[in-house]
Amino acid sequence: MQEYDYIPKLRLSSRKFWREAQERAREQGADEIHSYMRLMLEKATPASGVQITKKAFIDYGRTIPLFPGVKSWFPRMNAFGSRLGASVRHFIISSGIREMILGTPIAGEFERIYASSFMFDQNGVAYWPALALNFTTKTQFLFRINKGVLDPWDDSRINDFIPMAERPVPFSRMIYIGDGTTDIPCMKLVKEQRGYSIAVFPPGPGKKAVAERLRGENRVNFTAPADYRAGRPLDLQVKATLRKIMAEYALLGGEKK
Repeated sequence: MQEYDYIPKLRLSSRKFWREAQERAREQGADEIHSYMRLMLEKATPASGVQITKKAFIDYGRTIPLFPGVKSWFPRMNAFGSRLGASVRHFIISSGIREMILGTPIAGEFERIYASSFMFDQNGVAYWPALALNFTTKTQFLFRINKGVLDPWDDSRINDFIPMAERPVPFSRMIYIGDGTTDIPCMKLVKEQRGYSIAVFPPGPGKKAVAERLRGENRVNFTAPADYRAGRPLDLQVKATLRKIMAEYALLGGEKK
């Protein structure tokens, strides 16, 4: 998401920015997410004219293009779930910047937005990472959703023992849609816990092959093009999965298992 407005304003190519972030991570023995977030702060010098305020990040987010059908996806799935007797809840877990996601037209559709984010000073200027979500830290938020401990700062209850039958969002009722390598641990975890994972792929050479490899490695249940319009494969897969979840729920007599 940094590639649509922030990086172009630096007059850099996306390839150069990400290569520099990766090289910094290798040199410092650092996590790549921390590395790119630090680089964002360093590049935003007064001479660059690029702002790193909370408002600026939200404005950058307004330029992010969405895949086909994304805007209608949420009300469509909510309505479909309601017809089945299900309450559909949406969460996002992203290695991108939370404030940028807040600038997109779909931000209000999510119960929680878990993403990398900055701390901001009294003038709203970013000065330090607050959260950095990478491959494995993303899985923490699946457990937060599973247990109903939704606030990232709340560490007092996340490790408490909660019987599976009492957890508000069982893994078996999760559908995880991922489109990047940082999603792989989450997709694998949800699938192993009897939930459902879908690897979506954008247009482009080799993109489908990567997603199909994940299915061949038993890390995801399904693959589909990143097309969220009604009647397309992803739409049909998710609706079929919701029917299956509700059928299993009915077979258990409506119990939380």
